[in-house]
Formats: sequence, C-alpha cells, structure tokens
Amino acid sequence: MDSVKYLLNENQLPTAWYNIQADLPQPLPPVLHPGTQEPVTFEDMRPIFADALLEQEFSTERWIPIPEAVRDIYRQWRPTPLYRARRLEKALDTPAKIYYKYEGLSPAGSHKPNTAFPQAYYNAQQGIKRLTTETGAGQWGSSLAIAGVMFNLEILVYMVKVSYQQKPYRRALMEAYNARVVASPSTETAAGRQILAQSPDSSGSLGIAISEAVEVAAQAEDTKYTLGSVLNHVLLHQTVIGLEAIAQFDLAQDYPDIIVGCTGGGSNFAGIAFPFMQHSLSGDKTIEFIAVEPISCPTLTQGKYAYDFGDTAQMTPLIKMHTLGHSFVPPGIHAGGLRYHGMGPLVSHLVNLNYVKPIAYDQLDCFAAGLTFAKAEGILPAPEANHAVQGAIAQALRCKAEGVSKTILFNLCGHGHFDMQAYIDYQAGKLQTSEYSPEEVAMALAGLPSIK
Repeated sequence: MDSVKYLLNENQLPTAWYNIQADLPQPLPPVLHPGTQEPVTFEDMRPIFADALLEQEFSTERWIPIPEAVRDIYRQWRPTPLYRARRLEKALDTPAKIYYKYEGLSPAGSHKPNTAFPQAYYNAQQGIKRLTTETGAGQWGSSLAIAGVMFNLEILVYMVKVSYQQKPYRRALMEAYNARVVASPSTETAAGRQILAQSPDSSGSLGIAISEAVEVAAQAEDTKYTLGSVLNHVLLHQTVIGLEAIAQFDLAQDYPDIIVGCTGGGSNFAGIAFPFMQHSLSGDKTIEFIAVEPISCPTLTQGKYAYDFGDTAQMTPLIKMHTLGHSFVPPGIHAGGLRYHGMGPLVSHLVNLNYVKPIAYDQLDCFAAGLTFAKAEGILPAPEANHAVQGAIAQALRCKAEGVSKTILFNLCGHGHFDMQAYIDYQAGKLQTSEYSPEEVAMALAGLPSIK
C-alpha cells in the first residue's frame, strides 16, 4: 500500500529549536538604534520584549532548548502529519512527488501557535500581566489569545481594519478566548490617531497595527509586546515544523529537492525551510528554496534590501530587510497575513545571498490553486497558504514540462475554515487581480531612513 501520511509520536517531538544564525555564511546585519544608528543592545529592547525572548533574538547558538511546559502544550497537536499528495499528483499528471506538512491541526488552525505559546510562557515566567500584538488575517491574534488563556495573560490585539471587517469569525474566536480586539488604525493610540487624521478611511496595515501595539506596551511596566513573524526568535520557534519534517522524510525514505513556503513576514517559510537549509548550507544536500508572496505586496521581488522601520509610525529599531517602505499600505487582499511592507531579516538576508528564490503570484491564481488542491486532497487552505499551494503546483507542472521527477515539499500553514467569505467572493467573480501601485511604493521607498 502506498503511504499517504507519515506520523511521529509524541516522544519524537523535537526537544530544541534550530537557530540558523549559527550556520549563516555571512552574519546577519545588526539591528540599529534609530537615534544613534549603533547596533541595538539587550537593554535597548527590554522595555518592549521579555528577557528570554531577547536572549533568543541575539543568540547564535545552534540549538535552543524548548521548555518542557511548552512541549507539553505542543503535544496537544504536534507532531503534525506529513502528507504525500498522491491525488494532487494524479490530478496534475506530474512525475513530481508532492509532500505537504499540515499545520491546520493546531487549536488556531495554523502554524502560529508554535511561537504564541513560547512567547506567552516566557512573558508569564517574567511576571508580565498583559501582552499587546497586531494581527492581519487573525491567525496570529487567535493563537496568542489561546496562549493567553493557558498562561493567565491579558491579551490586547490590534487587528488590521480591512481584516477586522472581512473576517468576523476570526475576531469572534479571539474574543472567545478573552482577548480584546481593536480595529487598527484606532483612536486609542497616538499612532492610530495620526493615521486617521491623514487618512480617515484607512484600511490599515500590519505596519500601522504594530505601531499601536508597541506604543501601548512601551507605556506600561506590566505589559510587553509580542510579534507573530519577522523577528529572529519568532522564526526560531517555527523550526519545530521542519525538524519534524526531516524525521518524517526518513520514514518516507525520501528527501525534498524543492521546498516552497508563502512569505509575509517569513515565519512559516522559515519554519519549514530553515532546518533543511542547515543541510544545504553545509553542502550535504542541494535544495531549491522558493518563497512565494502576493503580487499586491511584493516585498522580496520588488522591494529594496535596506534598513527600514518595522512599523509605520517609526517606533521600532531599524532593520536590514527587503522592504516596500514603512509608509506603504498594501491593497486589502484576503491573504491578510501577507500584507506586510517588510520581510524577516533572516529571510531577507538569505534571499540577498541567493539561497532563496522569491516569486510573486496574483490572488486569483492562488485561489484557483487552493480549490484544485481542496478537490484533490480534501483540505481547503487559508488564503495565505494558497500562495504556497500555487508555488508547489507551478513547480510540479514545471517537472511535467521538463519530464523530470523531483520531490517537492510545501508548508500548508493553515486551513481556510474562517475564510469562507474569501472563497464566496472568488467563486462569485468579485475578486480582482491584486495590483499594487508602483508610484506609492516609490514614494514609500523615498522615505527610507538615511544611514550614515
């Protein structure tokens, strides 16, 4: 019998996260203080983040132990299955072998709890009472809301306004776990009020929501800020995905030639790719890594690799990353988790070093791919995950055209059960090609900070 899924038991759950900073061929450019333009220090960041998370952010140790309290919660849904997409292969009539790691089995239905629970744990250990954050599509916000219940933390979520309006059930899920959800930009913060004064009808962005959440955290000693993607420690926590996948490929007696992930801030791409990239960086394996983004927010394919603020109100340190400019507000596509002006510094660094190939797709093509996948495999992906599905299908069709058999792995980072309005709109022909304004990007890039 041909196996469809490859499973690990709870005892095989990884005991440590993999830190790719230990194996980078060139060190990551430092994060800079916006005032002095000197590298930020641990003390500079302490008002915003928990100490343990900052230690991980700056660490170059290859392995970071996973606390047993976090592993105990991981066991609720981890290890997640690795599937061989045999029906999709047949539907595409491709000689390629397609595998996907399915993260939709978590309590929030996505990969985001992999970092929400560690972040909540470390903050609770430090005696913090409240966490603030931003969320786009709501996968991160709902994950942190669940983690807040587990560790008795108050959660305040600034949800990008267009997603707040598009995804009421995600908002309801966060509120079911006692989180307070505010549409961003809001009148509750100086950053939000400034944006609304300039653009009363602003649909919001992750950059704006980050500004609001950081502002609130900076003003209260019992409050810290948490981020669902971009930063090193967040990407670190997600490597549990790829570490499990390596063990599962041993069970399948196979190994990927191509690894695909969707990218907004970089967390789920890093989660699936970085553990395998360790083998690639060492020269043991040759793997093609593909990062897929929306053409409406083409950070990697059209952005500039430069120092920029991580938020719209310029409250964060300066980060070397691919960016469209901190003032850029992407169009309101349904893949709200991919609507970020920047990209994680680690992913950006690896793209700049040509270890990762970025590609952008239109949302119409991605929804079509998601439905093709659902009809073959029975799982309806989230709009964000559809970008990875489209990327994997494109590679499988490339194999068909070239007459070669390659092994493709992608991260199915979440299900689309809270995103049915997006599919209703798509099937009704209401979605449009997701274009961005080159003029607006040019204006935003013109406002990048000047580095001495």
